[in-house]
Amino acid sequence: MTYDMSNYMPTSINYIQKLILKDLLINKYKLINTRFPPEPNGYLHIGHAKAIWLNFGIVETYKGICNLRFDDTNPTEEAIVYVKSIKKDIRWLGFKWNERTLYSSDYFDKLYMYAIGLIIKGLVYVDSLSQKDIKLYRGTLKRAGINSPYRNRDIKESLILYANMKDGKAFEGKACLRAKLTMSSPTISMRDPILYRVKYIKHYHTGNKWCIYPMYDFTHCISDAIEKITHSLCTLEFQDNKQLYSWLLANINIDIQPKQYEYSRLALEHNITSKRKLTILVKTHIVEDWNDPRIPTISGLRRKGYTGSSIREFCRCVNVTRQASNIELNVLEACIREELVVYTIRIMAVVNPIKLIIINISKTHIELIKITSHPTILEMGNRELVFSKELYIDKADFREVPHKQYKRLSLGKEVRLRNAYVIKADTIVKDIKKGLANIYCTYVPYTFNKAPIDNSPIYGVIHWVSSKGCIKAEFRIYDKLFNIKDPTASISFLNYISTKSLVIYIGLVEAYLLKISIGDRVQVEREGFFCVKAVCFSNITIILNRITTLNHSLRLPHIRTK
Repeated sequence: MTYDMSNYMPTSINYIQKLILKDLLINKYKLINTRFPPEPNGYLHIGHAKAIWLNFGIVETYKGICNLRFDDTNPTEEAIVYVKSIKKDIRWLGFKWNERTLYSSDYFDKLYMYAIGLIIKGLVYVDSLSQKDIKLYRGTLKRAGINSPYRNRDIKESLILYANMKDGKAFEGKACLRAKLTMSSPTISMRDPILYRVKYIKHYHTGNKWCIYPMYDFTHCISDAIEKITHSLCTLEFQDNKQLYSWLLANINIDIQPKQYEYSRLALEHNITSKRKLTILVKTHIVEDWNDPRIPTISGLRRKGYTGSSIREFCRCVNVTRQASNIELNVLEACIREELVVYTIRIMAVVNPIKLIIINISKTHIELIKITSHPTILEMGNRELVFSKELYIDKADFREVPHKQYKRLSLGKEVRLRNAYVIKADTIVKDIKKGLANIYCTYVPYTFNKAPIDNSPIYGVIHWVSSKGCIKAEFRIYDKLFNIKDPTASISFLNYISTKSLVIYIGLVEAYLLKISIGDRVQVEREGFFCVKAVCFSNITIILNRITTLNHSLRLPHIRTK
């Protein structure tokens, strides 16, 4: 089969794609096969998103197949709830897998027989050392390991003991199957690595059929071969395991010989992706749950308001290399910002409201102001603002005693209400306990989108809502969970939790927002991009999660890998 490579040449390709292109050019493979093999023992995070984007994206580009295979060889923590969550996350990211879901546990019968073949060849043995002694015999980084006294066990004896392990006649932690590599390897985990162990735990997928379970290193290379994977992609921490990957495939009777290729894992500044550390955050209630918007799980990003397409764009921007690096959080935010600025409607909201009373119009005065919902995309339609006697502005937009550079409302100064009239602050009424209570203003007629007739100076434009055209809103302002760039570098990472990672304001927003569906995203002018998360109709309160701020100096064309 010959490929027309002109159909598969993206404008920028990473080093994995270069390897694939080379293989296709020499017709090494008829079809590119990749796989995404998560262990169903937790929730996916932004690092997994990169692996999903890479494996599924490759086959989209080169017309291949990507399998979803659950590497479920450890029954201790695996559960169907994680399987369902992972499937949901992959679909949300915009990818589909080939036909059916695959499970490593479906290959347990074949894996068992492959292990028997290795015993017969004298390449593996049943070790009767305790777990404590196995660790002791392996040595240290400075001291080579020592061979187990059972390393040269008779093949027939190993076969009998291995069968006993399978039949439930061995104690957990007292017998395991090990490969005969070398006890002097510089990588401790490669010193006669364990291939099978005994575990009397019910498996979520196979039930109680098995009481021996293969290790990941034994399983995933053979699973790759069974599924005819051409390019087995993994992060750099598996580089040392490559020796065992190749050794096992070379010593079993199987036609396909997949190749393993490594790339750097994705690390995001001000975040952690370690399952152990994320579990601590959840269990200590520092965050609400695994979908808390402050942690980089896929469900957390989705709840915050990110889109699957923005995550894919982020993965494309950081690209695939073998060089480890921490990616700036601004890169991720720039990806969602560039998407939202195009298709979100604009609304006005007052996060920290103070009442403004216009003294020169009546209580019954209501004026409807028709404006476009998007400044450039007219297809998004129009909405109506209500201009009335009582309005609300943000407390930050008024100063009783302003500094010279202050360009918003103050006593005796004029500002423009966005999309409406020019107003002038005349007096204020204070509440001794609560501070500033009401601002009394006059509005200047004939200034609707026009300058005052006397050309008096306008000290800025401020946003507002009307008491007759607004609803109460809860604004959840999310920020960095950690106040240092690399919390993973510290053992005491909990000491760097930011006290400002979530600030909640009760404010007001245009009533137009009641027409918006849950999950929709909007641009709140001057405040940021928000996702509508819930509406409580009993007191007409809407909950808005801030996705990101409006502006940052970083722009995507400058960060894309060429």
